Amino acid sequence: MNKRITAKDVAEAAGVSRTTVSFVLNNVDGMRISEETRQKVLDAAEALNYHPDATARSMVKGKTFILGFVVRQEADKAYADLLLPEVMRGISEVAGEHGYHLLFKPVPPEDEKNSLTTLFLERQVDGLIVSGPLANDQEIVDLFNANAPIILQGRIDYPNIPSVDINNRKAAEKAMNHLIRLGHKRIAIITNASLRYSSSKDRLSGYRRALEGAGIPFDERLIFYGDRTPDSGFHAMKEILALNDRPTAVFIASDTVALGSLNALYQDYIRVPEDMAIMGFDDIPLSRHLAPPLSTINIPAHGLGWNAANLLIKWLDQGEVPDDDCILDTEIIIRESCGSRKQ
Repeated sequence: MNKRITAKDVAEAAGVSRTTVSFVLNNVDGMRISEETRQKVLDAAEALNYHPDATARSMVKGKTFILGFVVRQEADKAYADLLLPEVMRGISEVAGEHGYHLLFKPVPPEDEKNSLTTLFLERQVDGLIVSGPLANDQEIVDLFNANAPIILQGRIDYPNIPSVDINNRKAAEKAMNHLIRLGHKRIAIITNASLRYSSSKDRLSGYRRALEGAGIPFDERLIFYGDRTPDSGFHAMKEILALNDRPTAVFIASDTVALGSLNALYQDYIRVPEDMAIMGFDDIPLSRHLAPPLSTINIPAHGLGWNAANLLIKWLDQGEVPDDDCILDTEIIIRESCGSRKQ
């Protein structure tokens, strides 16, 4: 039985990405692809006798007046994200003011279907806002290089792609400095997600910089990893509690992760903050209602959505890549979980 030829085979033969193959073979207008590259793709497709399917060929030209909002997470994690409603509210407000609708789509980080590219190929959206991209997200790079309108919430290891973000490193350092000022010298961290995400790397970097600034030795044994869920926080805290020399404080770089960590502490009769101080990150709506209320870093979730939508519509209206990245301020919120109140 003959092997079915795919766009991936054409991409490998032409020495280009699958995104470029899709845009060339489907004759997508407005993409920044050189004539030489276009011809390479056409020659490779002809040599392999490859033909795109009817769905991809039947693209409708013109505007859809739909903005795509993609969260680079598995669906269960995306829908458990308690900041997401505020982000979407910000996007929806701007979209509605300019006559656009909103399409929401969770896309796993290990997505082999090129789902972002498909949204453009099938003309489901005019542009995309991508939240929480992987630091090395090649599909986003390929789309940007092909002139597809795309705005990041977060950042990746590639320059010039417009983004709306917070300074994660500075915010984490701010959280840590508060714990250090309270007298804590042995402080653990539970990350918000794997270090494949720039936000996780930056928050870990802020943790480390605060320790170095205070002259406290950095100890890799005090680094534990969350995965955006309460379950991951529960298991990470159980590991911390198993240490012979427990920390007196833990910086948990996600309030959602902290929910599970607090449950682990409750089960082991560890008092917060008397036995262990806890500092979170995100200021999800539940944080103020926990027992004790969670000290945390407030992220302007509505502002992240609002500014990202404005940048994307600016690109769509003017036809040029916006050159004004947006970094929003964060605020430390002091409640009872770290043993002090804001004065």
